[in-house]
Amino acid sequence: MQRLYDFLRRHPTGVDCFWAVVLLGLSGVSVVNTDGAPHHHGSFAAAWAISTVLCVILALRRRLPDLMLVAVLVTGLAQLILDVEPLVADFTMLVIIYTVAANGALWASRLALATSLVAASLAQLRWPNEQVSGLGQLALAVFQTVPFALAWVLGDSMRTRRAYFAQLEERAARLEKEREAQAKVAVAAERARIARELHDVVAHNVSVMVVQADGAAYVLDAAPDQARQALETISSTGRQALAEMRRLLGVLRTGEHQESGEYVPQPDVEQIDDLIEQCRDAGLPVDFKVEGTPRPLPSGVELTAYRIVQEALTNTRKHGGAEAGASVRLVYFDDGLGLLVEDDGKGAPHELYEEGGADGQGHGLIGMRERVGMVGGTLDAGPRPGGGFRISALLPLKPAH
Repeated sequence: MQRLYDFLRRHPTGVDCFWAVVLLGLSGVSVVNTDGAPHHHGSFAAAWAISTVLCVILALRRRLPDLMLVAVLVTGLAQLILDVEPLVADFTMLVIIYTVAANGALWASRLALATSLVAASLAQLRWPNEQVSGLGQLALAVFQTVPFALAWVLGDSMRTRRAYFAQLEERAARLEKEREAQAKVAVAAERARIARELHDVVAHNVSVMVVQADGAAYVLDAAPDQARQALETISSTGRQALAEMRRLLGVLRTGEHQESGEYVPQPDVEQIDDLIEQCRDAGLPVDFKVEGTPRPLPSGVELTAYRIVQEALTNTRKHGGAEAGASVRLVYFDDGLGLLVEDDGKGAPHELYEEGGADGQGHGLIGMRERVGMVGGTLDAGPRPGGGFRISALLPLKPAH
């Protein structure tokens, strides 16, 4: 049935031609009685000609609605002049009034409305029923006008509905484009922010290397063991700085200027405890557990882990409701760091998490994905079964090449 319906929608003129042929056959039966004598005041040929013209108009109604309305008016006037009583084919007038009201030009729609209000009255004046009183004639004319008026009202309602849906589709398309543009802007802003933070991390590592090098040079003769330890620290810190610099170069854009300021270390996983205490002081119950053996991590991984927890807990405070609680799991694997942040709040639409930043500077899940992608990790976020929200991330301890 769906295929048949689709076929009919693709061939509207063919459907109209089919109904025109059916209407022409019914008109032939009504024009001629069983004895072949005329069934009306006008001539047999005039009745056939008018019926044929009306059926042709029906077949072409959707191709040329405005022109077919004019053709119907001319045919109707000819029917009045030739004294051809109402025919079965006059049903075309109802269809044309609906078609023009739904698809025609504004002037044609107004003309169709005027026609729908006077057509039945003109027919009643031309062929009055002598067995009905004057008041009855008026009531009959009003009764016959109702179908024509309803046809116009239905067509105009269809026009309004189509215009409304077209406006909704246009608005939806515009909002989708705006949403894509905002997402791109959010990604660009978040990458710029990440780049500045990574810049600070690398600068901090270089500062540590300089301090260690100066210390090693100072104690090189007096304490060789301390000098050796300082050199090892310089070596590991330098490798870490190079890894961070690779990520930094991946997000820096040509012509972007870094803001001047003092180079300070960025938050790390050790400061997650302080972050959780702040959330608890703000009224959000948080269960925090660390699994595995804690060990030093690349600065980019520590910064990413801290920002994910910060973003997730802020979203919980914003969208979880007054009775919401959260849990944070930090898992040290052999080759990665796992994060799991869950809450049991009422939650919010996924789009809000996508768009809302944690501190007014981030961009929700967009920022989280960018951060996790920068260190080569994976992120999974979405509503929990039964309510709440869940964010899990896996951050590799070795930089992706």
